[in-house]
Amino acid sequence: MPIQRIIFAFGHRTIPLLANPVSTQAIRKMSVSVLATESSDKGMIILNRPKALNAINLDMVRKIYRHLKKCETTKSLVIIKGTGEKAFCAGGDVRAVVESGPSEESKSFFREEYTTNALIGNYTIPYIALIDGITMGGGVGLSVHGKYRVATERTLFAMPETAIGLFPDVGGSYFLPRLQGKLGLFLGLTGVRLKGEDVFKAGIATHYCESAKIAELETALLNCPDADEVPEILKKFNNPSSKPFALQPHLDQINKCFAGESVEEIIENLKSDGSEWATKTKEVLLKMSPTSLKVTFRQLELGAKLSLPQCLNMEYRMVVRHLENSDFKEGVRALLIDKDQKPQWNPKTLDAVTEEHVQSFFAKLPDTEELKL
Repeated sequence: MPIQRIIFAFGHRTIPLLANPVSTQAIRKMSVSVLATESSDKGMIILNRPKALNAINLDMVRKIYRHLKKCETTKSLVIIKGTGEKAFCAGGDVRAVVESGPSEESKSFFREEYTTNALIGNYTIPYIALIDGITMGGGVGLSVHGKYRVATERTLFAMPETAIGLFPDVGGSYFLPRLQGKLGLFLGLTGVRLKGEDVFKAGIATHYCESAKIAELETALLNCPDADEVPEILKKFNNPSSKPFALQPHLDQINKCFAGESVEEIIENLKSDGSEWATKTKEVLLKMSPTSLKVTFRQLELGAKLSLPQCLNMEYRMVVRHLENSDFKEGVRALLIDKDQKPQWNPKTLDAVTEEHVQSFFAKLPDTEELKL
């Protein structure tokens, strides 16, 4: 059996391990935020901030990117997972980003995060994300663009950015419009959470495996003699029930109501529908940042016609504008810092968000500042 080792990104110390899942208890005792492990021909990335639900920061993004680049030319496959039983990755550390303002470090975080998303989307060897637990925001970016995404009953997916005055980034403009019907627009505007099998049935995960069998799946992948066997191994462990998609009863309503040509029209469609589901959905939307809703609507409309790198280039322009002047800081304050749940959006209403204001988020940056993937 090949030897697996953990490489500390900041040093040269290695710990030999058998090519089996690394002990969660052992990992938790380590203070390293990202563990880059490898055997003779397999690579693994372990997000190791369980107390922060494995939320990623700039240092972690850099370590992930470096190891992915190395593995792409030296390994037959890469597995990425999180430590703890609660989260794969709950997102980016947006509180730290907001507190540092529109600094070079904040811009670097998004620039390098999006560059990593693009790398994953174009990865040349099998990339397998074990999304066991909370998978939101930045965690979606580390998984959804890869070839294989394995959900469990503990998976909790959401793109909740409109609630904090941002927009569904990390390639949201690429993958959300490519979900069935208007489902992606619905998820992007409302931030609705999907759990367990529904993440698979929505088309976000490619496979579903019970969490109790994830370690066995990991072992099978680490020990497979050839990467060509990955699809068959994943198929063997794929075991969704015949239970219908939780949103199935509302898909026709979603497709009809969210076919509006503006956010205001979507709101009117929900009012006209009048059902309990439509009323609740309308109430959810009216709590979100009006600017974020309109910017997200435009973002997904444009992203439906762009490649992933083009989407990420666009999103980088958008996020720089949000760092400079948007509801982002206020949203993070209200939901994550003061936690008063009472954001003071500016403008306060959809009507007050002008077309000129929406367009400003998509304006080109100075040529030297563009992402250019």
